[in-house]
Order: sequence, then C-alpha cells, then structure tokens
Amino acid sequence: MVLNVRVAPSAATRAVNLLRRVQYTHPPACPCHANPGGHSPTTSILTQARRSLATPVDNPRTPDYAFEMAASSIRFGPGCTKEVGMDLKNMGAKKVCVVTDRNVAKLDAMNQVHEALTREGVSYSVYSTTTLEPKDSSILDAITFSKSISPDAFLAVGGGSVIDTAKLMNLYTNYPSASFLDFVNAPLGLGKPIDKPLSPLIAVPTTAGTGSETTGTAIFDLVSRKSKTGIAHRALKPTLGICDPLNTRTMPPAVHASSGLDVLCHALESWTAIPYHARAPRPTNPLSRPAYQGANPISDIFSLQALRQTIRYLPRAYRDPDDTEAQSQMLLAATLAGVGFGNAGVHLCHGMSYPIASQNPGGYHHAGYVTPDDKGPDAPIIPHGVSVAVTSPAVFAFTGASDPDRHLQAAEAFGVDVSNVKRESAGEALSEALKDFLVNKLGGQPRGLRDLGFKAGDVEGLVEGTVPQRRVLMLAPGLKGEGQSEEGREELRGLFEGAMEY
Repeated sequence: MVLNVRVAPSAATRAVNLLRRVQYTHPPACPCHANPGGHSPTTSILTQARRSLATPVDNPRTPDYAFEMAASSIRFGPGCTKEVGMDLKNMGAKKVCVVTDRNVAKLDAMNQVHEALTREGVSYSVYSTTTLEPKDSSILDAITFSKSISPDAFLAVGGGSVIDTAKLMNLYTNYPSASFLDFVNAPLGLGKPIDKPLSPLIAVPTTAGTGSETTGTAIFDLVSRKSKTGIAHRALKPTLGICDPLNTRTMPPAVHASSGLDVLCHALESWTAIPYHARAPRPTNPLSRPAYQGANPISDIFSLQALRQTIRYLPRAYRDPDDTEAQSQMLLAATLAGVGFGNAGVHLCHGMSYPIASQNPGGYHHAGYVTPDDKGPDAPIIPHGVSVAVTSPAVFAFTGASDPDRHLQAAEAFGVDVSNVKRESAGEALSEALKDFLVNKLGGQPRGLRDLGFKAGDVEGLVEGTVPQRRVLMLAPGLKGEGQSEEGREELRGLFEGAMEY
C-alpha cells in the first residue's frame, strides 16, 4: 500500500478536504491513532499531503512523504503444513529446494513436508546443514548447493536462520553471476537493488520469534568485519508463510524465551522508530524506497498489538510447554511484529545486537540451546533474541525523550500505571518495566553484557561493530548523526556502558 498524495493544483482543495473528512468523520479508535504527541499518524499524513503539493517528487533532499506496506501472504492454523505440497503444485513447481537444519529435519514439521510433497508428486531435494545464527561461509555453502540443483521453487522449514538462508539461496541462484557482496547492505556491501522477480519461496516457521516468514530481510554474520549484516529488499519476501502452531510445540523453554524477546524488541523498536515522514532523503524512484521506512499508521497497529500479545503470552509459553494457547498466540505475535517491523524497521537494540552476537569474546553458550552444526551442541552462542533484549533497558531509557507519549503507551502495555508518570520520565518508566519483565517474568536471562562475558575494554569494539549498521541506526530516535558522527559514537559508547549490568 502506498499513501502518496500528489495531485494537480486544481485538485488540491479536494484532496485536503477528503483527508479532513477521514480524520474527523471517523474518530480514531485504535491506540496508535490516539497518540497525542507529534508522532500522530493522521496529522502526519495531512501535513505531508499539503507539503507534497508544493514539493516536486524528484527532490531527494527533503524527507519522504509516502510509505509502502509489503508483507508475504500468510496462512495461519494448526495442521496447515500438510497443504504445502498442494501449494507448490499450484505454483507449478517442478523441482523444489527444501531448506532446513539438522534438528528440524528430525521433527514432525519435516515429516509433514515429506508426506505433502510426496503425495502431490512434487520433486524435491533437501539441504539440511543450515547453521544457527549463520555466517557468510555457511550461506555460501548453501548457495553452492542450490545452484547445483537449479530449483524453480524453495521451501524453508525452520527458524529465522533457516528462512533467511533460503532467501539468500533464492537470490543468488537467480543471480548466478553476482558477487556475494553485491546485494549486501551498504557500507559493508554494495547494496545493489534486486531488479527482477525471484523464484517462489514458502516459509514454514518452527519458532515464534523472527517473523522472517513476512519480511524481505535476511541476516548473517560477516566474519571478516566481526559484525552481523544482511540484505534487505522486498523481493526477498517469501511468497507464502505457513504459520502452523503445531510446529512450535517442540521449542525448548530457552528457545521460547529468546525467540519471544526478539518479538518484543521488534514490536518496541518499530513502535518507537522515527516516523516515515522524518526519514531522509526522499527516494528519487519508488524502487529505491527502503523496506525499513520508519513508523507509519499501518505498521503501528501491528507493532502495538504484537507488543501486547508478547507481554501477555510469552511468560506462559516459557513456563509451560503444554500451554497451546500461549504458543499459538506467540506465533501470531511474531507474524504481527514481522509485518510491523518489516515495514517500519528496527533501530538501536538490533543495531547493537549484531556485534554482541558476532564477537562473543568469552565464548558464552546460552543455557538450553543446542546448536545444529558441526561445532557440537555446546558451541558458543549468544542467541539473537538475547543479544537484542540485553540492551533494551538502556536503549529505551535513552529514546524516551524523543516521543514520551509512545514510550508511556509502551510502558502501559507492561501494566505500568502511567497516570502520575511525568513525560520526561517516560523512557525510565519503560526501562524499569523491561527490567522487571526480563528478570521476574523470564528466568535465566542475562542481567547485562557482563553476564555474556563482555568487559569495559570491549565497548570500543562493540561501537565499531554497530556503526556500519546505518540501515537501522538511521531510524533510531535521538541518536546524533545516525551514529556516524563522534557525538553519535559517544552516545553508542554510553548505551553499551549502560547495558553492562542492571
């Protein structure tokens, strides 16, 4: 969906009057439209409509005036995995590359896939050596496999690492002559646009966290730069996401917690990201409008609902593996958050998480995680959700001043009585709510970077690993120079220092 109001001068009055009628005839019932601060979506759209009448579309120096909504088709329901064979047959697939990992390959989700493809007579080959938190080397190995079989469709069965790997297999199989860094986000890569359709990709998530089944983003560890990066483009979106709650029943409690914390931060970061009309420069061509655009009226609805569901159901899913309602609602929350952040974007928690997970100086292994790769079940790993959430109390204390009302609404979702909280204390209120949630609702979470093995001497390396994440830092409210200036770097240092312990 594109809200792009640019009309001829003779129609200007009609356009503005129409927007006024939308604003005042239908009172804003949803919480995101009731926001009293300057982030009000309805006011923003009206303001941008007026501004666009006088500003030529080809002037890239001004902020954007439009946002786009893109998401995969989603099928949600217990047992719907069995339909995947019919889906691929309906798509005309003749040779499918099924992507999974060693753990998921043994689970019922893959049994369902084998039966469904065989029943419909769909030919397929399985790549089952996807690694958790993939590195560039493992991605290249997967790409080599997919090129060798030349599939006309892809099917990913697993968590975010599996789905992201399948996205990149799809991309580079369709661009066989491309160099690996061609499409990788700048400045670590060349950031070239994807200018043609890719093969169909169906994603079957087996964890409730990344929302990768809805997004055009794929993340991996670029080892030579000691940081995570990725590729973000709408063309990477799966054609269909099959969200079957039966497939998440096998998640261990530690995986439930970490995956759910990723959902929590997806929701919070996209809810508090700078608004889309504050992002600059405006693209000179709609094809160049980034997937991560800033908060907007539609992403707000998904993000806030995902936040509320996560707060309500994640502790239950973590404590009781037989709580099917909580597990189902968390899978739905992950998908909702995926639509929200897949269009609005994330910011500091994710930007700072990439060097945390990549560097891991103490060889930390998160209790309850079994890595499905050749390094053994106890190989060092800081799960993505853990690396994201560990900085969240410091981050939202910092961003609170950018939009106190949004931070107060988020704190209220945690059950905080905000009636007597001063606006200048909004960030601190949300920060304290996060600490309470992490410590008291989800046991076993690290209470800061020190628990992950980081020391004061590691801060500079963490800052250096964060600075290249400009794609998300540009959406961070209140960060000076998008983290690229010395002032911005100093703010990042302060955030890492503040995240050492709580």
